[in-house]
Amino acid sequence: MSQTEPQQPEAVFQLKGSMLAITVLELARNDLEGLDRQLAVKVAQAPNFFSNTPLVLAVDKLPANGGPIDLPGLMRVCRHHGLRTLAIRAARIEDIAAAIAIDLPVLPPSNARERPVELAEERKPIVEAPPPVVEAPPKPVVQPTRIITTPVRGGQQIYAQGCDLVIISSVSSGAELLADGNIHVYGPMRGRALAGVKGDTRARIFCQQLGAELVSIAGQYKVAEDLRRDPLWGNPVQISLSGDVLNITRL
Repeated sequence: MSQTEPQQPEAVFQLKGSMLAITVLELARNDLEGLDRQLAVKVAQAPNFFSNTPLVLAVDKLPANGGPIDLPGLMRVCRHHGLRTLAIRAARIEDIAAAIAIDLPVLPPSNARERPVELAEERKPIVEAPPPVVEAPPKPVVQPTRIITTPVRGGQQIYAQGCDLVIISSVSSGAELLADGNIHVYGPMRGRALAGVKGDTRARIFCQQLGAELVSIAGQYKVAEDLRRDPLWGNPVQISLSGDVLNITRL
């Protein structure tokens, strides 16, 4: 007798890696009233930034003997100003327990360097605009390539804004390279390399020896665990993006 083999069901979901920009609110003091006042000032400067903004509450820098935080109250203050809490970053046991009690995801403390967000004051719209003036289109501003000739050590972060980044040396573990354009590393690449950070899918990463902790182009990334399985690990390569897949090819 022949038996009909069961058909494989069509996949319902697919897990994909992506790098999303999440705002981190790092508390220096346990002071809800002060936080409420200072957030109100920030909202007045840039109200659009605080419209349903996803947020990670970082309480891992609070003093160990500072007493417990009112986590639900803290989330209410943030929500009042348009910040939606996705998770908490905590180190103290009582803070972790408070988050678990309300089913809030807990992230471990971070040693990464995080840059403060600078909010520009928003201008009010002009009610009566003057008649348009026809002018010649401005010439595009070409930023010169940023070139680093010394080794990039662990903990360093280098950002090439509006241009390519060229490293004529090695990049150590724990270092981070970011560029709006391409990244070139003429030495061992052991840190993190993020090209096209503002969404340029044409950006590429070039390195003489692939040993990176993470590579990313326009938000799509691969970590060291995935990279080590590639036969070109440790070789000169170029990395490009096709759709949402990172392609690694030999130089």
